[in-house]
Amino acid sequence: MPKTILIVDDQKGVRRLLEELFKMEGWNVYTASDGIEAVSQVQAINPDIVLMDMKMPNMNGLESSSQILALCPDMRIIMMTAYGEMDVVKKALEVGVRRCITKPFDILNLRDLVNELVMEKVS
Repeated sequence: MPKTILIVDDQKGVRRLLEELFKMEGWNVYTASDGIEAVSQVQAINPDIVLMDMKMPNMNGLESSSQILALCPDMRIIMMTAYGEMDVVKKALEVGVRRCITKPFDILNLRDLVNELVMEKVS
């Protein structure tokens, strides 16, 4: 059964790039452009993992990750931040985000990290 990923980023180019990457890897890919949409998508599709941008309009990645983890405590979330700020990373990890990566990121390293976290969930 194909794995499912939700990609959440307000930048269309980033969503498209990651969508193409994971579709080529055989994933079912869903996208959201803000945190509000992400929370409703998680409820609708229950993905294996969520790639979440930190800075977005309407609801940021930290707020939406908190809501998602309240609904689905075992959800794997990787936070993507352009900031490398330790306080943002610390807050994200405190709410239950599994990993944080800083933009710009190496797309192949991100792919490997996603696969690693999903395999943890299976085992």
